[in-house]
Amino acid sequence: MPDTPDQSDQDHASLPAAPVQLERRFELADEAATDAFGARFAHALDALRTQDAGQPAPAAPAFSGLHVQLLGDLGAGKTSLVRAALRALGHNGRVRSPTYTLVEPYTVARPDDAGGELQLYHFDLYRFSDPAEWADAGFREYFAQGAVCLVEWPQRAGGLLGVPDLVFQLEPGPLGEGRVLTAYAYSASGKACLERC
Repeated sequence: MPDTPDQSDQDHASLPAAPVQLERRFELADEAATDAFGARFAHALDALRTQDAGQPAPAAPAFSGLHVQLLGDLGAGKTSLVRAALRALGHNGRVRSPTYTLVEPYTVARPDDAGGELQLYHFDLYRFSDPAEWADAGFREYFAQGAVCLVEWPQRAGGLLGVPDLVFQLEPGPLGEGRVLTAYAYSASGKACLERC
């Protein structure tokens, strides 16, 4: 009888088959370090989206949204990282895991923010059993709105998501202590963001 892959084999997340423009590794020793990285990511997003509102940056791409994929096993810290970034962007409400709702929308803005409101969509595709569910759910339009789309378990959509701007891969740290975040940029926007993290 031929071997059939178990669920963990099907969930193995591989990186996109596209050229990596920048790769960085971050040691996150504890929850405070994860929160600090989330804050740096949020500040990088702020810098990208407000660069056109008063500061010339001819070499930097205009902000038209960001597609970020989060890879890691259950409990790796994907939602914790999203929560930290949202808090640093000024979101004061509850940040729920979208495991059952599939997507949680957020709008953040500061009164003095020249970039205006920022739309963020936090996806969790863990419950998908077939990539066709991604197409059927009608989520593609969220990625064409100039929003930040943060996707947990992107491998459940197969190749339908396309190449992201950034991938954050979270793994247990050495000797099981803390986490290691390896970040990969696949676009000019992703690279510009990662350079600021």
